[in-house]
Amino acid sequence: MFKPSPSRSSFNQKPATNLSQPVLAMFALLALTFAATAAFAQVAADAAVPNRLGGYARVEPMDLTHPAANQPSGSPLLVFPGDAATSREAFASSFDANSSPAGSGPSGQSSPAAGHWRVINSEISGVLPGLDTVPTFEGAFAAQAGPSLGTVFPFIVVGRDPHIGRTTRIPTRVTTVSLNLLNADGTLRVNVPFTFEDLVEDSPNFEESNFTSGRHIQFEDAVQRAQFFNQMAEDWHTRLGEPQFVNRVTLTIPRFVNVQFPDGSVKAVQAYFLGQAPDGTFFVELLDLLFNALNTNQAVNDIVAGNFSTDAFNFTLYPNTFLFSIDNQGQFAGCCVLGFHTFFRQTGVTPQPRWIYHFASWISPGIFGGGFQDVTALSHEIAESVFDPFVNTRTPNWQFPGVPATAKICQANLEEGDPIEVLSNATIPIFLRERKEVFTYHPQNIPLVQWFEMGPTSNAIGGAFSYPDTTLLTHSALPCPQ
Repeated sequence: MFKPSPSRSSFNQKPATNLSQPVLAMFALLALTFAATAAFAQVAADAAVPNRLGGYARVEPMDLTHPAANQPSGSPLLVFPGDAATSREAFASSFDANSSPAGSGPSGQSSPAAGHWRVINSEISGVLPGLDTVPTFEGAFAAQAGPSLGTVFPFIVVGRDPHIGRTTRIPTRVTTVSLNLLNADGTLRVNVPFTFEDLVEDSPNFEESNFTSGRHIQFEDAVQRAQFFNQMAEDWHTRLGEPQFVNRVTLTIPRFVNVQFPDGSVKAVQAYFLGQAPDGTFFVELLDLLFNALNTNQAVNDIVAGNFSTDAFNFTLYPNTFLFSIDNQGQFAGCCVLGFHTFFRQTGVTPQPRWIYHFASWISPGIFGGGFQDVTALSHEIAESVFDPFVNTRTPNWQFPGVPATAKICQANLEEGDPIEVLSNATIPIFLRERKEVFTYHPQNIPLVQWFEMGPTSNAIGGAFSYPDTTLLTHSALPCPQ
């Protein structure tokens, strides 16, 4: 989801596409193959260091047979959605978290105690009947304040029942993307390579560190154990496998793209802005409409090629690539989305295949505030995918912390990373040493599920509402002002 930004407003984007294998070749539509020749010796930046907070997107599942996939091959035309004010709404959620009902649980059910959950599916495999995907368990909580008081909110979590214990291992499969940015005449302006594989692999998302919820464990495992610390078996863990870099690709980005607007007009829109971080690395602000087409194409190709699998977390990682939106006049409307999570599915098949999917950008230091750098976006999306893998979990309508009570900046979903992303100290430094390499990473602190319950107390580790920094959220969520 998005968060307010000091300079340019962030935005909430949701790609929604679903393609069957026969139409995959058509997705070359937006390869926009321009001739790339010699790069300039000196590359001028056209975007200043933002020094702002970034945001995230909540993305609807992508259907592999969706008719939106059937774009004319080779067409450079992007279509602005007719019912949206900005391109960020092109792939918006099926409900507006600021105006939708606070949520509705199953009628006639008793309200479980705060923080308690029930296991619905306890098969040894842990995979929900009717799906071909990662193992999950299910639970629920009841809202303890606000208009949704007493309403039951179910949720689905990746892993196995904490009561049972044992370790669940989720493979991770990664495609890395480099960018060739073109000049208006089609010549190559600059190559922005993905050079962060070793740093990603050695990050707390995959390597072990010590936490109060356990020693020698991964970051997300630590967060999960903190949430269920007083109910779990001691040997309960949810681990991500060592990243398997299954593909390395380079996308070609033109200087301008043609966008058709609701009034039928077609305008040339700048496709990217190039900036330079304090450490000298380039960062790219990329038009979300173009990104969606190119990235979806790449993800589907990885699925068809077998690079991505239903039993894994699948990632497409970019170098300092942040998405911006335009309004229905073609003017800049907001920046910057740093990542999202969703899933691809193939309809008409039983069990239905579901590929859990993440886009995240590596972030060089000094581009954003709030300590957002290196794997902040990656940790954010992993946390949200673990506790909302199918992007459908509603909660009471909660207000972002740290904003004026009358602001009504609210959401009504279980995007676990979002509430803290607006805070100035959203990340936590974790120092890791891998052989002779040392690096301080900045994963994001995560609100715990107990925060969304709106209760007076938390039954998480130490009564916490956030983790690993338990001091960030000192009480549960406040209901969205009426």
